[in-house]
This record gives sequence, structure tokens and C-alpha cells, in this order.
Amino acid sequence: MARRTTFDRRPKSALSTATIAALFTTASLAVLSLPAQAQDKAEQQQPAAPATGAAQPNEARLPAIVVTDVVKRHMTDRVIASGTVKPVDEVYIQPLVDGLSIKTLNVDIGSEVTANSVLATLTDDALLLQKSQYQANKAKAEANVAQYRAQVVEAQANLDDARRQRDRALKLSESGTNTQSQVETANAQYEVAQARLNAARQTVSVGESDVKVAEAQIADTDLKLERTAVKTPVAGIVSDKNARIGAIANGSGDPLFTVIRDGAIELVADLSETDIQKVKVGQRATVSVAGGRIRIEGKVRLVSPTVDATTRLGAVHVVIDDDTGARAGMFATAEIIVEEKDTLALPLAAVTTGEKGSSARKVEDGTVRQVAITTGIEDGGYVEIADGLAAGDKVVAKAGAFVRDGDHIRPVAAKPADLQSATTTIGN
Repeated sequence: MARRTTFDRRPKSALSTATIAALFTTASLAVLSLPAQAQDKAEQQQPAAPATGAAQPNEARLPAIVVTDVVKRHMTDRVIASGTVKPVDEVYIQPLVDGLSIKTLNVDIGSEVTANSVLATLTDDALLLQKSQYQANKAKAEANVAQYRAQVVEAQANLDDARRQRDRALKLSESGTNTQSQVETANAQYEVAQARLNAARQTVSVGESDVKVAEAQIADTDLKLERTAVKTPVAGIVSDKNARIGAIANGSGDPLFTVIRDGAIELVADLSETDIQKVKVGQRATVSVAGGRIRIEGKVRLVSPTVDATTRLGAVHVVIDDDTGARAGMFATAEIIVEEKDTLALPLAAVTTGEKGSSARKVEDGTVRQVAITTGIEDGGYVEIADGLAAGDKVVAKAGAFVRDGDHIRPVAAKPADLQSATTTIGN
């Protein structure tokens, strides 16, 4: 006999209102109890906060920003200049006697010479022969002078005799023994004798002049003979040589030798019209020669008083020591020390520069405040803070950090590695 299943054919909506209300109340209580249970569980798992120095819940949510302190540093203001190494003073050695061939050479390029040392000699045969001729002319002139002086003595004697004859004729004329004609003849003979004496004396003067001319010619020849030794008037280093044995020396041609006075060399560099205003005579400089690892100490010798109107550049001369291996013609770079001082400084990365000037983001009690500053020397990734901040003030280490004036942050002290990285990036 089959079983008969009986179904409850009552509609669902027929549930009692009391039953539905009971079910809704139970579900609501279960949902509301879940967050409370989760919060209780989290509080049980989280360790207890320390009694002191604990961060407030709102501070934990603030952004952590790296800050750095304004500190005092040794800053150096320097100007970089590059140019060519040149001799301070070059002396050109020319022959002082033209038309003579070069007989010997005593130096070569690179030789160190002292003042008045002989660099080369010229052939002197023609000058020696010429001197002999002048000496013969002098001897002849001296002999003529001796002869002329004898004539003067003779003329003086004739004049004395003529004077006596005239005086006698005058006395006899007074007594009436001689006639007036005889007196006039005696006077004429006296005047002739006097004229001959004057002529003889003038002849002696001419003869003495001939002697002096011969002596001058001999002295000139001696000077030329002395100048056949080509000498340098200064001490230094021979930098160029055009002399060749057998060549005819010519004073109007290329110099036989070029000598760098005292071997002194200098860097001649061009600076902009802005930088050249900072450079003064006597300032220290460090020179680096291209291809050399040695840094050479130098000093500013000369600052050009003018600036080229086209290039806007002016020349600065920095004397360097030639014993360091630098040579004329080399390319070199100099760091000219303009000023050194101990002053407040910040990393360049912490400073913002715009049209209105420079500024930094100062941090006070966790609040960012932008302050205007006055900057000065830039050195090694740092910049001088001349005004606007004090020693120990904290500022945002990176000016590019996304913080604004009035923002609240959680300051984090900068590590040396962070500062080094920031200054290296700025320097590159």
C-alpha cells in the first residue's frame, strides 16, 4: 500500500509576523557584533605603546620627509679658467754684425744659459784685416801730425824774425834812415809770416782729426770683433734656434735664437666679463695641465685691463713653475681662489632658486614654512647662506619634495649618504 505524502500547501506569506520579526532581530545582532569582535581581536594582538616618546595616531599618518641642518662649513669661492701655457717673456737674439757667416754654435734648443753667455760666434777674418788697415791709417795720420807740428815751429820762427825786422824798420824810419816803403815791406813780411803760422796750426788740427778718425775706425772694428760672439743678455732656456753653421748672419731676418727669460712660463686664460671682475693680482691658483696628474701651484701675475668687445672675454696671466713638467704651448686649466671663509651653508639640493630669488623650506615643530634666503659662494655641492636662516635650523633636504607652505610632516634626519648623493647629482 503506497504511502501518501502530505504537503503543507500554505503560502510562505502566511508566516506569522512574530516569526519574521524574530528572524530579523537575530541577523542584525550578528552583523553588528562582527566589527566589535574584530577590533577586540586586533587590540589583543597589537603590543602596548611605550609610556613615553610614542607617536600619536595622527603623527603616524604624516608623510616622512628628510631634513637637514644649517651648519657652518669652510667655503671656497673659485673661478675656473682655461687657456694655453706661454712664456712670460721671450728674448730674441739677433746678430749685431751683418754680413758675417756663422762660425760655431754653442747651444741647442732646451739649453739653459746664463746672462752674457756666448751662444754662437761669427767669422772675424774680414774684420781683423780691416782693423789692420785702420791701424796703418792711424800711423800715417800721426806721422803727418808730427810733420805739421814741425811746420808750425818753423812758421813761428819766421814770424818772430819778421816781427824783429818790422820793429827795426819802424825805428830806422823814425830816425829818417829807412823810407816809408821799407817800413811797409817789413809789415807785409810780418803779416805773411803770421798767416803761415796760422795755416800750419790748422794743418796740425786736420792731422790730429785724421788720427781721431783712424782711432774711431779701430774702435768700431774692435766693437764688431767683440760682437762676433753672439751673446744672450738674460739667463733662461733656449726655446728656438734658427742659426746654422756657415749661414750669413742678418740682423733684419729671423732671430738666431729665442730665449725664455729665467725659464718663466704662465697660463694665459680667457675669462668672461663677469668672472674677471673677481680676479685680482696675487691670488692663488691651482693649475692642471692636460694629460698631467700633478696639480701645479700658481699665482695671478696680471689681469687684463680690457675686455674684448666682440668675445666679451679678458685675459688672465697665472705664473706657474716650469720644474713641474709644464711646457709652453700646453693646454691647461686653472682654479683661481677668489675667497675662502667659514660660513653657514646648505646642500644645493635644499635650495630653490627662481625669479624672486632663493628660498628654502624651513621645518619648525613639524610644520613646513618657506623662507626667503640670500645665497653666496657655491662650493662642492653646498651653497653659502648669507641671510634668512640661522645655525641649527632644519630645512627640507630636497627642494623637489612635494610639500607646501604650512604642511605638517614627520621630519627624518638626513644621512650622510643621502646628502652626498644629492650634492653629487647637483654637481653633475
